[in-house]
Amino acid sequence: MLKNAKTKLAIVLIITGLIGILSIGITTILILENITLEANIETIKQSILKIEIILGIIAIIYVVLSILIGILISKKIIEPSEELINAAEENVKEVSMQKKQMETMLLHMTDGILAFDMNGKISLTNPAATRLLRIMPEDDTFDKIFGKYNINVNLEKVIYLENWTSTAQRVAIGDNYIYIFFAPLRNEDETPNGVIVVIQDITEHVKLDNMRKEFVADVSHELKTPITSIMGYADTLLEGEYDKETQEKFLNVIATEARRMAKLVTDLLTLSKYDNDEDRTRKVEFDLGELVKACQEKLQIEIQKKKHNVECFVTANIPSVYADKDGIERVVLNIITNSIKYTQEKGTIKMYVGYIYNDAYIKIIDNGLGIPEEDLNRIFDRFYRVDKSRTREMGGTGLGLSIAKEILDKNNGSIDIKSKKEQGTEVVIRIPIKK
Repeated sequence: MLKNAKTKLAIVLIITGLIGILSIGITTILILENITLEANIETIKQSILKIEIILGIIAIIYVVLSILIGILISKKIIEPSEELINAAEENVKEVSMQKKQMETMLLHMTDGILAFDMNGKISLTNPAATRLLRIMPEDDTFDKIFGKYNINVNLEKVIYLENWTSTAQRVAIGDNYIYIFFAPLRNEDETPNGVIVVIQDITEHVKLDNMRKEFVADVSHELKTPITSIMGYADTLLEGEYDKETQEKFLNVIATEARRMAKLVTDLLTLSKYDNDEDRTRKVEFDLGELVKACQEKLQIEIQKKKHNVECFVTANIPSVYADKDGIERVVLNIITNSIKYTQEKGTIKMYVGYIYNDAYIKIIDNGLGIPEEDLNRIFDRFYRVDKSRTREMGGTGLGLSIAKEILDKNNGSIDIKSKKEQGTEVVIRIPIKK
């Protein structure tokens, strides 16, 4: 605003001074010209010349003074003003930039932020807060927002009694769990200025915590059952003498339950390795059709016991897959074993091996007991069983499908299951082919 102000000021002073001097000179000349004719003309001319010389000197002095005054005014007033204005402009730019940064942060934050003034009116909010607390246009005060969720937090207590009141709440809003933290807002001199509220979505944390608790309970239950059987039969054998047949019967039960415990512990260790990414899978190139046929051969005794009709079809020439061969074999064995277990005697199990786009696939279809529709979305949960008593009798740990999914996830594959109760089950496994 004040750039080139010194030059402008000097020019204005010089022009003003020259106009003033010229006005005086012209006025003086006009006066002299009106002197009576009796006056000596030569004397008049000399007087005019002197006046012009004097006016010229005055003009020079005025110009010099004007420049000096301009410089003085510039140093004392204009330059400090320019510095103040430049500093103010920089501050405005910095504040504007900080404001934009803050607005961008609030806009994209996953946590909700709310600020209230001393009267409980909203002074700041972000989209996350609006979404998490389902704030409507009419919800414009502290009491309206938190009152509808029965959150018992008093605005004045948060502001004035920060150290004597609970400032955190965990509430359920619909299917979500929200953690809300209240804190007082203060000015630079530490005087209260309102309240700020931070809202976090802890739904996943709560679900994981519940799953952990359920997992611990399931493990405890699964271990307690065989341990109880082992202790019971062992104590019975120790308490008295029994014939050889009874002893063998009891020892068979103990051995069966011990093997069941060992399998459970092995499955748990396998899951733990995958969870902690400790299992360094070695991927190799192999023929998926040959692997499925080999798995069928390994389970031939179980197939014959239940007199199942099992067929395996390999379509066309399937490109080799690149994956953890041992892990994929374990998955296939688990799925075929489940089909054998849960299909009645003389049932039918058909296996198809083929490929589509960039994936090879295995499709296993049986006409067994099937899975109720309401259980399909939980069959990959750890220890989840459709029929717990029946599964336990058949020696299952409830971890097979969980392990299968973990293995396929590590190999960029997938598993999908469709089923209807009393009609059978279809399992489709997909594995990327070798590129």
